[in-house]
Amino acid sequence: MKYIISGKNMTVKEGLKERIEEKLGKLDKFFSEETIVQVTLSTEKRDSIIEVTIPIRGSVIRTEERGETMYIALDNAVDKLERQMVKHRKKLISGHRQAKELRIDYFEQIGEDAAEEGISIERTKKISVKPMDPEEACMQMDLLGHDFYVFRNRYTNDINVVYKRKNFGYGLIETDGEEE
Repeated sequence: MKYIISGKNMTVKEGLKERIEEKLGKLDKFFSEETIVQVTLSTEKRDSIIEVTIPIRGSVIRTEERGETMYIALDNAVDKLERQMVKHRKKLISGHRQAKELRIDYFEQIGEDAAEEGISIERTKKISVKPMDPEEACMQMDLLGHDFYVFRNRYTNDINVVYKRKNFGYGLIETDGEEE
């Protein structure tokens, strides 16, 4: 794998870069040598944060982990990525059989014996999607005590989602309204 390691408002020392490459090397069994792995390190208050992003032909495998130290966050990120790869191996193989980033041979070796948790929808909820502006949707979300809120944008008539960000701000997800 090829690594792009950067720091947000920090300098990444050579020893840490080597440790990141060593730890993420555990994932070599899933990916080819051409796979690009983007690693971004940052700190926020007392937390060390590591973001790992691996683009695979139209999809992205990503994790963000926090820890007391960068090494703890790194260990957690590698474990989480490994679980994601095993858990979703069938979909990754069928959807990306031609993807040069994946080592399909390894996925076929682990076969059905690996723990397959699958995706299980445990609850379905119907909502009415009312036309409103994003600010009104944020207010509704706060009144309900939710972390996100789905609404129809009054100005575009598209379905949008507002959500609470980790920095206590708000985010807006807009759809383009077009079908592929």
